[in-house]
Amino acid sequence: MNDTVTILGRVGGDPNRSETTTGVPVVNFRVASPQRRFDQKTQTWIETGTNWYNVSAFRQLAEHAKSSLHSGDGVIVTGRLKLREWESGGRKGLSADIDADAIGHDLRWGASAYVKARSSAVPAPSGAQPAHSPSAATDDSAVPDDPFAQASADPAESESVFAGDEWKAED
Repeated sequence: MNDTVTILGRVGGDPNRSETTTGVPVVNFRVASPQRRFDQKTQTWIETGTNWYNVSAFRQLAEHAKSSLHSGDGVIVTGRLKLREWESGGRKGLSADIDADAIGHDLRWGASAYVKARSSAVPAPSGAQPAHSPSAATDDSAVPDDPFAQASADPAESESVFAGDEWKAED
């Protein structure tokens, strides 16, 4: 039986890439998912703790996650939950691991630029840079006429970046 879960949280550290013994790419990272509830008496949200998840992604998803995710990014992860008991140095615990089926940025907290992979052998077009790349902020050639470059994180402070644009299907 597979328990499929979807979590929302923040990436706890930059993803680490490695390979399995058979050469399959794998990326591992942790996600912090804060738990909170609304207190009717004070009319405020109260933090009640944080759940931590170990996330693993394989193959092409691993490559895309490695080039897209950074510490602190808001993410949505869907995958198969595995609870694992561990013991180390006289301590015992329970770990929540997720084998990811899908990973994406949580767009409630910012904008994300999507770059479609041209083939399974090439994860991104030549010249494409991750949004957090130091040169991405200064090199306008990476994404011409990027509508997100000046977009505010607060919707009340900016107009829609798609105003007047028409959606067109591309091959």
